[in-house]
Amino acid sequence: LSEEAALGFEYGYSVADPTGLTMWEAQFGDFVNGAQIQIDQFLAAGEAKWQQQSSVVLLLPHGYDGQGPEHSSARLERFLQLCAENNMRVAMPSCAASYHHLLRAQAVDPNRKPLIVMTTKSLLRQKMAGSSLADLAEHVFRAVLDDESVNKPKDVRRVVVCSGKVYYDLASARGDDRSIALVRCELLYPWPESMLAALQQRYPNASFVWCQEEPANMGAWQFVRDLFAWDGASTRRPAASPATGSLQRHKAEQQAVVDSALGRS
Repeated sequence: LSEEAALGFEYGYSVADPTGLTMWEAQFGDFVNGAQIQIDQFLAAGEAKWQQQSSVVLLLPHGYDGQGPEHSSARLERFLQLCAENNMRVAMPSCAASYHHLLRAQAVDPNRKPLIVMTTKSLLRQKMAGSSLADLAEHVFRAVLDDESVNKPKDVRRVVVCSGKVYYDLASARGDDRSIALVRCELLYPWPESMLAALQQRYPNASFVWCQEEPANMGAWQFVRDLFAWDGASTRRPAASPATGSLQRHKAEQQAVVDSALGRS
């Protein structure tokens, strides 16, 4: 596998053909490790160094599905660490419509930036992640998806903000309890500061908690923790490996993350 060569070719193609939408997808997100030189030298810094723009899209399967440490993480934390001066876009869409509008916006935006998309293979089988034709045809990409099931925001005592597939684990565990709102942050960089501030106004009596599947030293937490006045975070414990190799232990860890996020542990 020569991911460095493949991504280097696609980056160059996107520079040479600015009218197209060039996408490179890893079979598993962690395969991008082999292309780190291209990311550091070109995708993240090319515009700052040479005023060379690219709208190349990296599609990186990423999510904790119990498949072990080698097929869980696209190293989201590395991309976020490289983000500065509006040099890239980093997104983790949670549904079909969000993914569709994200790519559509990338294709037509004249302000060309590399787009890093954390996808999750299990969402292909998640019926709740499907979208109606109206959602696909009539809307635009939204960096933050509020909880549309909450009718009395002043009664909400806890807002859990998350990205990606963990939303569906949280939604299933929450049940009918609407004192907890689940908010999806579809775009991590540029950070949607104004949208999160608006949520504080909408939920004036709630504490805000960040939830992620990744260990505390990985994922988005170390990036987002200083960008918002969080009341806490629910993560896996800090770890050297992205994930456990035991399916049984994975399920126990996932349940603990969800219970902690919902204030039930």
